[in-house]
Amino acid sequence: MSPARRDEISLAVYAPALVGNDGRPLAIVRAMERASPGLRLEWKISDEGQPVPLTDRDAWVVQGRPNGPGFPLICNGGPEDDLVTLFGLEIPAGLGPGGRPIFDVHAHLPLNAGTIAVAEAVLEAIAEGARAFWGYATPFNTNVEISRQVRHPVRKPGVPPRGLPALSLSEFIRSPEIPHRLGWLNYWSSATASVIGFPDPARDLDLLSRARRTAMGGWVVRLTDEPLDLDNPAHLEVLLRTYERFPVIGGRAAP
Repeated sequence: MSPARRDEISLAVYAPALVGNDGRPLAIVRAMERASPGLRLEWKISDEGQPVPLTDRDAWVVQGRPNGPGFPLICNGGPEDDLVTLFGLEIPAGLGPGGRPIFDVHAHLPLNAGTIAVAEAVLEAIAEGARAFWGYATPFNTNVEISRQVRHPVRKPGVPPRGLPALSLSEFIRSPEIPHRLGWLNYWSSATASVIGFPDPARDLDLLSRARRTAMGGWVVRLTDEPLDLDNPAHLEVLLRTYERFPVIGGRAAP
């Protein structure tokens, strides 16, 4: 797997664990391709880090991972500055919210005008293909800073950056419907929206101006018009304000 790049968008969704001959891995791959015109995920990456074409992509996805539930990394075979990757794995019950296993799907896309234009559609496609509870898409640098909000007095001590609130480790969050964090683009299923209290017409006018319902009744909510950049004071203020609006997110308060 190629290392994460600073000029990329990191996307993740969290869904119910795979069961039996679950068709969601292939549905996710096909949905992502439909949401991004011209994208074909028909390559894997060798141990040497080189793209290798797949002779039967669908069968390769369906066969799953060799070391646990999910599906192995696939990509578009592009050069490093245009590489798109996608994979899924399981968070075991001992590390999952509410003591439940979670199907955890990740994608990495180049941060460019073309990707920014389709990012909402790609997030929705992957999330609803996975039947996800929630998910996000965020530029790499910002995602790193948001990940540093996760704190624990023994296992991960310290203070979150930029005055952001401390978030709980996933295993200390009581329900899989509760988002662990915010991102630039946020996918909230109808169950998640209900748990966090979105939307409130009186309190969420600003968020609703950048939100839309999805085909399955969830929401895609964009925090800022441009990709979230915490060096921009206006963007940081939006992130802080949104955390204040939804204290349930990150396990900070009871739903």
